[in-house]
Amino acid sequence: MTTIADIRGRVGVSLPAGLTRHLGLLTVLLVTALVTALNSPVFLTGPNLLNISQQVAVTAVLAVGLTMLMTAGGIDFSLGSIAAVTSGVVAQLIASGVNEWAAVLAALAVGAAIGLTNGVVVTFFRVAPFVATLATSTVLGGAALLIIDGQSVSIGDHLVELGFGEVLGAVPALVVLAVLICLVAGLVMRWTAFGRNAFAIGGNENAARLAGIPVARTSLLLYTLAGLLAGLGGAMLVARLGAASPGTGGLHLELTVVAAVVIGGTALHGGSGTLVGTVLGVLLLGIVANALNLLQVNAHFQDVAVGGVLLIAAITNHLRGRAR
Repeated sequence: MTTIADIRGRVGVSLPAGLTRHLGLLTVLLVTALVTALNSPVFLTGPNLLNISQQVAVTAVLAVGLTMLMTAGGIDFSLGSIAAVTSGVVAQLIASGVNEWAAVLAALAVGAAIGLTNGVVVTFFRVAPFVATLATSTVLGGAALLIIDGQSVSIGDHLVELGFGEVLGAVPALVVLAVLICLVAGLVMRWTAFGRNAFAIGGNENAARLAGIPVARTSLLLYTLAGLLAGLGGAMLVARLGAASPGTGGLHLELTVVAAVVIGGTALHGGSGTLVGTVLGVLLLGIVANALNLLQVNAHFQDVAVGGVLLIAAITNHLRGRAR
């Protein structure tokens, strides 16, 4: 009898490893979408799909930075708080008369500086990443409220091109930006020495150091890049919401980002991860949140759903690591 292996041998190709690896996640994603579509005629409408894509765009940008960092064995629990701080920075600068794009550049600089600080604390002071970044998150949570004085700060019609603009008259600018960042990051992880170094460090830091890989420099760059993308995420939040408000970003966003990355299969111990899995994880959480809204499920169940999915993904991640 002819088998799949025989067919592969004849044509000289094999099934893509990424497809096989994420087949389960893709199945869950499609089943969730199907169940939602059957119970809500609104789900597959154009406006709702555009709404989902815009909502997950910010999460995707932060998740890219965290994925690259986690492949090297690091983690950053302050990304959501960095987004909260930078959203306040952008709003306050624009409100004070600063050019809107200069304000966005300032947000990128602030995010990168915070990320670099996290990297220094983790790399040179050898503080556990979980402890260091959780402490940073707590500090930044208070700083975000101080920046906006605990009140909403509107930016009026500024950054409308970013928040509500469209490319080719149909695709939201936020989504295009998120897709471009995912593509560039995927290429970097797959085809550059920097990306390969990150995987090597996550697989075995001591071996990577003995092999001549600049472990400290690579780690600093990864933390800085994660902070910079979180800063961009904060600017995107302000552009989409039209204001910086208490509760924007913060721990909820961070947990969603972590959940998306872990669901996507990035190893908690480093050395393994893909942007494809992360994107699927982001989409799954976005669809779940949208489904709960459309089906008029109590909003508090959204946190329950995210936490439950994260727990299952973490257990699966651990079991997969043991199997390897």
